[in-house]
Amino acid sequence: MQRDADALRDTGVTGVAVRLETPRLTVTARSGVGDLVTRRPVPKDSYLRLGSTTKTFVATVMLQLVGEKRVSLDQTVEELLPGVVSGAGNDGRAVTLRDLLRHTSGLSDYIYDVFPDPSTRTYFANRWRAYKPEELVGLAMRHEPAFPAGTRWAYSNTNYVLAGMIIEKITGRTWEQQVHDRILRPLGLQHTDTPGTWPFLPYPHAANYQQFVANGPMVDTTIPYRPFDSGADGSMTGTARDLNRFFSALTSGQLLKPAELAAMQDTVPVPQDSGHPEGTRDGLGLFFTPLSCSGGYLGHGGSGFGYVVRAATTLDGQRTITVSAHSRSADAQTAAHQEAALRDLIDHALCRTT
Repeated sequence: MQRDADALRDTGVTGVAVRLETPRLTVTARSGVGDLVTRRPVPKDSYLRLGSTTKTFVATVMLQLVGEKRVSLDQTVEELLPGVVSGAGNDGRAVTLRDLLRHTSGLSDYIYDVFPDPSTRTYFANRWRAYKPEELVGLAMRHEPAFPAGTRWAYSNTNYVLAGMIIEKITGRTWEQQVHDRILRPLGLQHTDTPGTWPFLPYPHAANYQQFVANGPMVDTTIPYRPFDSGADGSMTGTARDLNRFFSALTSGQLLKPAELAAMQDTVPVPQDSGHPEGTRDGLGLFFTPLSCSGGYLGHGGSGFGYVVRAATTLDGQRTITVSAHSRSADAQTAAHQEAALRDLIDHALCRTT
């Protein structure tokens, strides 16, 4: 695993951290530096931005509510949030809760509205701005849907902004409160949080670096870009230890009843041009990815400016890994090499039998 972490670093990633847990042992690896100024090592047990891995927590809460008969996966968004999904050809009567959680809604992704110009200038000019969920959905509703709901798959952060709004509508409490009460507290995940638009990571943490243009400088983006990933689609922070504990508990049936866990793992194919490995399928907040040694793993990734986090677990929850990479390249070929090295690391770690 250390060799694979070093291989990921050698693709140009500034800092890498890995934590693998099995019933018999825990293995960790670090490579590169925690920041480019002091050149200190990547911290042990550091805090991470979880990005879109937040979606798995939100989907878990929603499926618990399904198990409690407080909502149905077949209910439409119009029933749950009247009038919110409308305009420009969008019709909440055609989009179900299942479509939101599985990215088959066809709804536009709001992130293209809040970051239309991928540049250092835009990052620094707008990184402190925050939007309310209703505002983000409103931005997405200015665009026609990409396809009729339920007919295709396309990842859209708007889906989970709506999911967070639905949780609050059903329960009278925010999705953050529900995640704390239903997941973090029962599992003892004391180092995982829902900070919303609060921009500062607890210490220790590695610095994150984004290259906005090929051959350009690495820009310190440890302060996140608050217009996106500040809500139910990607705002959580935590540690690799906590993230492994969550995914292991989820897939081994500690958080969901069998029917709801089966619904979460009811997947649809992900298009090959979507950036995912061939054979990837998407469930309700949970991806299935094939392994080279046969079978596959369940998990979710998260990314933002300057970081990538991947959490993955074997189907029985017995072997779980979290990988964090603390820089991202603007060069397409370099980015592809980094992605391939990250996938190889996870594949090798989960395929080993010892």
